[in-house]
Amino acid sequence: MFRKIWLAGLFGGVMLLPLTSVGWGAQSNTAATQPAQVTQSQAHQLLLYNTHTGERLEIIYRQGEKYVPAALAKLDYFLRDHRTGDVRHYDPRLYDTLYDLTASIGKPGAEIDIICGYRTPKTNESLRAHTAGVAKNSLHIQAEAIDLRMPGVDTLKLREAALALHQGGVGYYPHSDFIHVDTGRVRQWCFDCPANLRGGD
Repeated sequence: MFRKIWLAGLFGGVMLLPLTSVGWGAQSNTAATQPAQVTQSQAHQLLLYNTHTGERLEIIYRQGEKYVPAALAKLDYFLRDHRTGDVRHYDPRLYDTLYDLTASIGKPGAEIDIICGYRTPKTNESLRAHTAGVAKNSLHIQAEAIDLRMPGVDTLKLREAALALHQGGVGYYPHSDFIHVDTGRVRQWCFDCPANLRGGD
């Protein structure tokens, strides 16, 4: 009987290796000469779909406590400003928020639809001129925010789960059916909701 585990490749890819049915913590007499095995719980994986570019990315971005540089570079490109093609390095803690969010709603590894990633200042100003609820100093400009939804998951439920994480700002846009998460201070707002909860991202 075998167990399977995903391990990161040298260039951010993945490979599937078989493990015997021996317990995760078991060690053989040759353990001292064998490289340490990475357990499945240590591999942080995301499955993302970009609603603007049609691109889909399944990637292990972190192994244990260490982020995978090649994977972060791919994520930066995936979250680029699709209007201009500009790329900016993202705060990797935001990926931890996405990872924790899928787990908290009982769907670890589920696909996340990306509505908006990085915005150049020019793009942000253009959106402000034509779209309500866009902040002048949006954290999207700093590559510290993502707008998202999850197929099959009620957006209000997703908002509540994100708030419970206490990992940054959470915005709720019910009419556009997405939430905003960022790595700024812990706060919340709701656009097109009761006046005391309104704001911009």
